[in-house]
Amino acid sequence: MELYPAVIVHGLSDALAALARGAAEGHGVTLLSAPGAALYAGCGWWLALVEAARESHPGVPRTDILDCADGTGQALAALRIGLRRLVLWPEAPGRDSVVSIAEAAGGFVLASAPPAHPAVTPVRAKHPGPETKR
Repeated sequence: MELYPAVIVHGLSDALAALARGAAEGHGVTLLSAPGAALYAGCGWWLALVEAARESHPGVPRTDILDCADGTGQALAALRIGLRRLVLWPEAPGRDSVVSIAEAAGGFVLASAPPAHPAVTPVRAKHPGPETKR
């Protein structure tokens, strides 16, 4: 398993910024979902996001990891739709089965998210606040 420097991704703009930076600096990137993102955003959202990011920057080596927290059902759903790299906490019920399925499909399941590296964290554009009249 090769993990490039990780960046936490909250949306497509984060993924695109991280991959653009990786392209500019000549390194791969691990796109890591926010903690527990499978539970509130869903595995379909993550799949669509990483596919769109890959299409925008096809030449940048990348790994994508969906954080399922303790959501065994979401981890199984992610595997069912083709996601192969997950975070699933050690205390999640049925974790051993999820690990076996992921590994049989060529993937992996981590017990915790890898650390995000500040050096590859995308710089988000600052949006001006609402205008106020004096």
